[in-house]
Amino acid sequence: MSGKCGTYNGVRKYGRVPGNKDLPTYGGYTASNVVHQHFVFKIPENIPLEVAAPILCAGITMYDPLKQWGATKGHKMVIGIVGIGGLGTMGIKIAKALGHDVVAISTSAAKKEMAASKGATHFCVSTDAESLKAHAGMCNLILNTISADHDLNTYMPLLAKGGVMCELGLSMKPHTFSQLPLIFNRTAITGSNIGGIPATQEVLDLCAKHQIFPDCQTIKAS
Repeated sequence: MSGKCGTYNGVRKYGRVPGNKDLPTYGGYTASNVVHQHFVFKIPENIPLEVAAPILCAGITMYDPLKQWGATKGHKMVIGIVGIGGLGTMGIKIAKALGHDVVAISTSAAKKEMAASKGATHFCVSTDAESLKAHAGMCNLILNTISADHDLNTYMPLLAKGGVMCELGLSMKPHTFSQLPLIFNRTAITGSNIGGIPATQEVLDLCAKHQIFPDCQTIKAS
């Protein structure tokens, strides 16, 4: 059995969370917490603790769909990353470390140099018709991190035949899209949430091996 069990104010389930089953979990804000080994990750020694936590969020969010859609199996792909923010930059780094070409996709060219510094091979401006045309049919997998309302039809032409668009951002309004690309190019639209224990350990180990760290700013707590 699998599923989510929150460390704070969660329901004690799956037989692995100790304590009174009638009480919620209290692990989120405590100085220490005893948990079943099933829920524990090993943080490699060469990952600084201040950057380890974001890997457990942005890192696994981007890694899990890469794993699900074949990008960890050793054959080279072209991965599109829509939205070059906290999730997107981590996705670029991970996809590059896995040996893929990466197309960074943004609404303007303002982040082109930054995306290249993270490992992006190509840069597509989604508001520029010529840029979209130049990158048409290029991506085997697109990870879409946009959480604002947007038009999926803008990005679907970037998929290669049989390509997949994976939704990661939480846009609140329903999407509308044309069925023609899905039918004639056998493309697909899917989604991904975060990732389980084994995949999270995999991305930690990958980040340790390639020294892939989130871009973090450390501040002193008052």
